[in-house]
Amino acid sequence: MSEPPPRRQSGSYHRQLDLVAEMSIAFASSHDLRETLQRGLAKVAAFIEAEAASFFLVDEDTGDLVCEACVGPVDITGVRLPPGEGIVGRVVGQNVATIVKDARSDPHFGALMDGRTGFTTRTILCAPLSVQGRCLGAIELINGVFRSGDRQLLRALGASVALGVINARLARAMVERERVARELELAAEIQRAMLPAALPEDFPVRGVNHPARQVSGDFFDILRRSDGRIAFAIGDVSGKGINASLLMTKTCSLFRCLAKTVECPGRLLSAINAELCETAGGGGMFVTMVAGLFDPDSGSALIANAGHEPPLLYRDGAFTDYPAAVPPLGIEPGLVPADMPETWIALGGGCLYLFTDGLTETRRNGRMLGEEGVRRLLAEASDLPAGDRPAFVLGRLLPRNRAPRDDLTLLLVEDRRGRPLLAKRFTATPACLSEIRRLVATAVLSGGCPPAVAADVVLAVDEACQNIIRHGYHGPGEVALEIHRAEDGPLDVQLIDFAQTVDVARIATRCLEEVRPGGLGLHFMRSVMDEVSFLPSPAGSGNLLKMTKAVP
Repeated sequence: MSEPPPRRQSGSYHRQLDLVAEMSIAFASSHDLRETLQRGLAKVAAFIEAEAASFFLVDEDTGDLVCEACVGPVDITGVRLPPGEGIVGRVVGQNVATIVKDARSDPHFGALMDGRTGFTTRTILCAPLSVQGRCLGAIELINGVFRSGDRQLLRALGASVALGVINARLARAMVERERVARELELAAEIQRAMLPAALPEDFPVRGVNHPARQVSGDFFDILRRSDGRIAFAIGDVSGKGINASLLMTKTCSLFRCLAKTVECPGRLLSAINAELCETAGGGGMFVTMVAGLFDPDSGSALIANAGHEPPLLYRDGAFTDYPAAVPPLGIEPGLVPADMPETWIALGGGCLYLFTDGLTETRRNGRMLGEEGVRRLLAEASDLPAGDRPAFVLGRLLPRNRAPRDDLTLLLVEDRRGRPLLAKRFTATPACLSEIRRLVATAVLSGGCPPAVAADVVLAVDEACQNIIRHGYHGPGEVALEIHRAEDGPLDVQLIDFAQTVDVARIATRCLEEVRPGGLGLHFMRSVMDEVSFLPSPAGSGNLLKMTKAVP
């Protein structure tokens, strides 16, 4: 069979170069890849005189070949072919252009599409969209008189289209990165806004958060209550990135809302856990958290720990830790019961440190810091003012402003009343009274008080302890006793029991004529002390008796 006569459109070598140049410019400057593909495909089909044409691109997620644009009597846009299927699949797999002069006799040709559309495929010219060995898809022309020169032309056009696809994807990725960057900055601004506002220098609770990335999965919060007590919390969300920051924001918001009305930290954590479990997204994320309530007047804190790093109390050169009582929040509702254990801590002039695992897992000199390393670091910082300690710790962990591997958060709760003259926790039994009287006398005298003042304080404390033994407990129970004196100031005495809370309104001094034997306790305390008051217990249950004695 003789060769067909040359076509007018494609016979000119210069016109082929013009087409390649025009297509290259169009794809290089394209802002809409699909529209450019459609227009370019129409020009190619007209130039080579094909009845139909289509662009197939490889789906980067599945590997399928997806028709992104087509021209001709049948619209197959959106059709998906499994990898390797059909003439297009063979061309993409082998990265070689091909001419099929009789589609029906080619073993790779699939007639299924012709059967669905009624279109008849006779000849095929197909070339890969390939640059530097990377094949992104294929151009397929159908039903034309195709020659070897057309194959070379289509191969060159395929390379031009591949560059356009790569440029479009890079531009799309750049726009996406900019969008994500803006969203991250917005999320970071929201998180920073949720941190506590600047606090006075002498405020007893303070914290610092240093995110490893733009957004953090750690958080802390400090909330001043109307009764003078301070609610505080620290938490760490599992995972990293936006999902962790969203869960952190949600948990912090729940704490700030609930802490205004829920006094008990255990009940507060239980309520947060129930909400997190109810609205969980199924991502398997959870939150370790400590919530607490600090009473500056008594220097004591009530805390609840759900799966978090154990808080450390530093007092008199020694540390005491308080491990978690329940698992983290957000796993199962029943794992954090409403009556979850709480721990009452008498700071006794010391400082309670709470931190996330970013501290313990920080590496120094190639080794993980660990809990012992954290203790050494906190002990080094103990002589500094409370406001300078967080910066000191972070400065030691992150020299030269180096970014941490994990979020770092540190919260400290300090008893600003100073070290007590006496801090004793004892079992309330008659057998302990003589020892308590001796300790009280020694402590008051060591505080520079005259013997007469010491005798009055011993009498008041003895009477208070006897009342607790008789009326508070029906068996052994604990009592916490602290005695403080600021420089040249009065003596402050407080006793905290953990018995049933009494109705303060019903406590009154009776007339002496009405007093039965053994009923002079409150009268004696008020006669020898300058002030005697019953206050809500910072331990969450029980009673707080506070007494003041002026020192001449």
